[in-house]
Amino acid sequence: MEKETTKKKLTPRSTEEKKRFINRLSVMEGQVRGIKQMVAEDRYCEDVLMQISAVVNSLRSLGTQILKEHLSTCITEEMKKGNPEAVDEIMNLFKILK
Repeated sequence: MEKETTKKKLTPRSTEEKKRFINRLSVMEGQVRGIKQMVAEDRYCEDVLMQISAVVNSLRSLGTQILKEHLSTCITEEMKKGNPEAVDEIMNLFKILK
């Protein structure tokens, strides 16, 4: 019996872009660990919520940057190829990121 494989889409990124995204995610990871510590230390709710808001805003900002890159590369290429599913993909991404 032949094993069924699924084709994964990949987005090639420059070394600089990968480094920038990974560094931002590492900062956010540290912020989340900090929030965990704040909760463990019974820190004041407002302080914890402010840190949660900072992480959420950082994630939104990163998501917006990745979406912009996706639109200017992957989606643009699919549109040039005449792929009508690219519009559906764009709409779905906007729903996900709102």
